[in-house]
Amino acid sequence: MNRWIEPELLATLDALGTGCITFSRLAQGMLTSKYLGGIPADARANRGGSLAQNALSDQTLAAIRTLNDIAGQRGQALTQKAIAWVLRDTRMTSALIGARTVEQLDDFLDAVNNLKFSQEKLASIDRAGEDGGINLWTGSSENVTLPSLQGVLA
Repeated sequence: MNRWIEPELLATLDALGTGCITFSRLAQGMLTSKYLGGIPADARANRGGSLAQNALSDQTLAAIRTLNDIAGQRGQALTQKAIAWVLRDTRMTSALIGARTVEQLDDFLDAVNNLKFSQEKLASIDRAGEDGGINLWTGSSENVTLPSLQGVLA
C-alpha cells in the first residue's frame, strides 16, 4: 500500500550492508480484516487520525480484499501475510508489530511460520499491492536523498 522504499532505498541499504526496520507494516490497520467489508463506524479512518478516510478508496479496498484472498491461499490471515511479506526480504532486519492485545501478538508472531513466497504469489501481491499513493510520511521521506543517506551510514 505504501512502497516508497523499494525503488532505491532497499538497494542502497543492500550496497551498504545494512538492514532496515519496518514500521506500519499493516498500513495503519488497512492490512487487517477490519476493512474487508468496508469502513466500520468505529474505524481509525473515521476518527480523523493518521489514516484518512480518503485513503480507503474503492481501489484500495479492492486491493485489500485481493491481498486477503492471497493470504487465505497461503493458509494465513491477512496480517500474517503482510508481516511475512515484509520479513521475506533479508534487508528487513525487524518489523515493529505494535500489538495491543495478547491475541494480536500471537497472531502476528505466527507470520514467521510461513515466510516463503512462490514467484507466482509475489507477482500476484505486486499486482494487487501497487503503491496506492498512501505515504503518510511523504514530507520526511522525500527530503531524504540517497547520497545524504549514504553519508550518514558511511
